[in-house]
Amino acid sequence: MGGNAFGKAFRVTTFGESHGRGVAAVIDGCPSRISLCEDDFREEMAKRRPGRTALDTPRSEADRVEILSGVFEGLTTGAPIALFIPNEDVDSAPYEILRTLFRPGHADFTYYEKYGHFDFRGGGRSSARETAARVAAGVVAQKILAPLNIRMFAYTLEMGGVRVAHVDLDAVHDNPFCSPDRGVVDKMRDALVKAREAGDSIGGIVEVRVVGCPPGLGEPVFDKLSADLAKAVMSVGAVKGVEIGSGFEAARLRGSQHNDPITPSGFKTNHAGGILGGISNGDDIVLRAAVKPIPSIAMEQETIDRERRPARMRLTGRFDACAVPRVGPVLKAMAAIVLADHWLRKKSIS
Repeated sequence: MGGNAFGKAFRVTTFGESHGRGVAAVIDGCPSRISLCEDDFREEMAKRRPGRTALDTPRSEADRVEILSGVFEGLTTGAPIALFIPNEDVDSAPYEILRTLFRPGHADFTYYEKYGHFDFRGGGRSSARETAARVAAGVVAQKILAPLNIRMFAYTLEMGGVRVAHVDLDAVHDNPFCSPDRGVVDKMRDALVKAREAGDSIGGIVEVRVVGCPPGLGEPVFDKLSADLAKAVMSVGAVKGVEIGSGFEAARLRGSQHNDPITPSGFKTNHAGGILGGISNGDDIVLRAAVKPIPSIAMEQETIDRERRPARMRLTGRFDACAVPRVGPVLKAMAAIVLADHWLRKKSIS
């Protein structure tokens, strides 16, 4: 109950709000004797944290991960691992307007309808701040997967209507937009700057690629690897769509075009996106997520108050104009959590 936990053999529960003391994750099911220290989280947390560049929200968080339990003398013990990320740069004053009004595009209205009382500051529990805990949990998941030599990548495929022409994984971290195509970085920047100047925001598409995943991960019927990946990705608040492999393009192909020929050395093509029958086939796992525009914008918008009376509102505060680059590390973390969960489940039966 509550929807705050994910996974079975490797189970992650997050808690905390945007403007509370911090956000955190509790991980149950992590095997013992895995090397883990607080420095292990720095690189991944830095990719997601706010305030990295002049184009980000001005909110600046260090996103330091504190290990509260489950690790002794640098090794996991098999006990639950508690990870805490303090909130250090909080300004709740601009959110006082939300005591009475609902922001269009946000979860304010639905949280009020469900709970009748919620922390509206910075979005509270529905804020993207919660995803910091997911990224931290994803680091632990990748530690479990490390012996398999799995490599995971997340990058911006499209942003503000600007789509990459090709994918060069070496280029992903050379620019603030995590674009794998250096040739479109300036166009992405222009699209973002124009939206910000208009008080608006933009969305895009993030692609996650998993290289080296062994075949055999995933459960039949309801716990398909593809189903769990889709749920993991769709559980991220900014995501409005997901596709695996050829995705919706498959609807436009014939079977003779979409089937991936099998040879003694592997598959000739990868329309399946590395998953057949809900089970990994050893090819690259490829999934894409549609990320909506940030709903907090500076333009005046139509809304209602808690008495359902019509109103208009203009938000002030510290907002991103695009979430796409910072969503990539979150989706990578969620994919790692799913794969770690299914890897441990597979080990229990084989």
